[in-house]
Amino acid sequence: MATLSLQGKSALVTGGARRIGREISLALAHAGADVTLTWRSSQAEAQQTAQAIRDLGRRAQAVHCDVRLEELVRMAVGASVAFHGRLDILVNNAAVFQSAPLDSITLEQWDAIFATNTRGPFLVAREAIPHLRASRGRIINIGSLGGIRPWADHGHYCASKAALHILTQVMAKAFAPEVTVNCVAPGWVEMEESGSSAAAHFAAKTPLQRNASAADIASAVLNFAAGSGFVTGQILAVDGGLGL
Repeated sequence: MATLSLQGKSALVTGGARRIGREISLALAHAGADVTLTWRSSQAEAQQTAQAIRDLGRRAQAVHCDVRLEELVRMAVGASVAFHGRLDILVNNAAVFQSAPLDSITLEQWDAIFATNTRGPFLVAREAIPHLRASRGRIINIGSLGGIRPWADHGHYCASKAALHILTQVMAKAFAPEVTVNCVAPGWVEMEESGSSAAAHFAAKTPLQRNASAADIASAVLNFAAGSGFVTGQILAVDGGLGL
């Protein structure tokens, strides 16, 4: 990761306060980027992450945003551009995860998960694209192995992430040649659920015999953000082979 430089670049990371979003924000900052991160309900964690970025010598701010709401998205993108003077990288990380038997999912549950996981990235990208075109920037969406493989008790989640994967490829065509658009699709990630029976189950099923860390996901994001500019429209499963 240290060989990939983002010096002079600025990034906007949605849902960047904690968990995977925090690791992504810090990885971009370690590579030299200034970062705006958004939060919906994790204000304290967002401020802590922003301070950790400043401690690395980078500029950072935490901005409230609910990616389901068009006006708040517009304000967050505007605040990022005003703070940094430019926008080079957008990471659409904000998402919700929920399990439910398929035949018991309510209309409200279905619509709510799509509003965050699919409509949200569309809204943020739509507001950001004029600035990203100006900088010949990059978009990285955070998908899921659940958007590639069907999980019976996560039907609405899987469908929302599968939709995000195809949206990534649509964006890659629509926003070319100025902007590249790719997607990182994690499998099971060790976070709060570390040590659970489910975590052990998935680790045992994974060819690499462990689950992903948040740093594994952040490393893949950094490669899309700072690596080859001739890669676009790709869905990269970071799952240790779990989906094979």
